[in-house]
Amino acid sequence: MKALSPEELEAQEEAARIELAKRASKLFSGRVDFLLSAPQLKFLPEPTVPEIAFCGRSNVGKSSLLNAITGRKSIARASVTPGRTQELNIFEVGDPTLFRLVDMPGYGFAKAPLKVVEQWKKLIKTYLRGRQVLNRTLMLVDARHGLKDVDREMMTMLDEAAVSYRVVLTKADKIKASALEAVTAKVAEEAAKHVAAFPEMHVTSSEKGMGIEALRAAVLGDAGV
Repeated sequence: MKALSPEELEAQEEAARIELAKRASKLFSGRVDFLLSAPQLKFLPEPTVPEIAFCGRSNVGKSSLLNAITGRKSIARASVTPGRTQELNIFEVGDPTLFRLVDMPGYGFAKAPLKVVEQWKKLIKTYLRGRQVLNRTLMLVDARHGLKDVDREMMTMLDEAAVSYRVVLTKADKIKASALEAVTAKVAEEAAKHVAAFPEMHVTSSEKGMGIEALRAAVLGDAGV
């Protein structure tokens, strides 16, 4: 069998990316429903389908990104109060359900008592370590600020739990192109030092739609459907 040239391989990969993006767009235009909020693992649904989790600092734009990926306006309620999400919020995709999206509690800057914050951390750790159907986590980082110590703590937690994760820059439209290029390179360099970090990084803007199609396709690929 004749080996494909680099150009033919590139064309083949691009065609596969386009096809995946089309499938993702079609799937997310169908059923996407909120299922439940789980304050503890025992309240989670049966682990019958793959799960893709979303995590990030409070006010990183997690709800807005979930809305953009699913093509909904308010399936994940955005809040002006950081730290509003205090439970694992579960969304089902497909009819019948093909996979689930899990909105994890925001971390850092949350105006909450220390005891509550510790409960959140325990919930996140036990979910990451104990959920066998968790295929991938998307770790959101505000492009305006880059990585903070709380992000680094989360990355270490993901490494230790052996949970593969994609780093996703949010609010990329809020800074100049030169600043965005610099923060992207810096975050990518640091992420490369983490064993569980996926090599491909995503740069997005929920408001402008930047990078949403590619991330939506990546979610579908990670879900394995």
